Amino acid sequence: MKREFTGKHAATIIVSGFAIIIAVNLFMATLAVRGFGGVIVENSYVASQEFNDWLDAAEKQEALGWMVEMTRSENGHLLIETASVPAGATVTAVARRPLGQAETTTLSLIEATPGNHMSLEPLDTGRWIVRLTISSEDGHTWATEEHLS
Repeated sequence: MKREFTGKHAATIIVSGFAIIIAVNLFMATLAVRGFGGVIVENSYVASQEFNDWLDAAEKQEALGWMVEMTRSENGHLLIETASVPAGATVTAVARRPLGQAETTTLSLIEATPGNHMSLEPLDTGRWIVRLTISSEDGHTWATEEHLS
């Protein structure tokens, strides 16, 4: 015995289809919002007013001619080669996760050999953005950010 296809059946199919689409969109939006770690600047207007100052600072930094190479050892320690940086400079590093829950780690560094620094504690596996800041004794500051996997 065949059942007749009525308007109620068509309405049920249409409503069910849209319910599935809405549920998937809500799920994807929830994942996107939870994976966003924050904003880049607090106030874009204020940042735009400071932009030229940031460009001037970048030019001064480049004029120093300091070259730094960051790598990660097999056991997870951060290795920083600062051969062109003046002796006695202070090196600091802060690592943060680029995605997911915000996780920030301040790394303690030692000068393993002249011009080569190493973190005391290893970084956990995964992707990191490392913000490196070097301050010389004569007051110059140099900073960079690098992505490490």
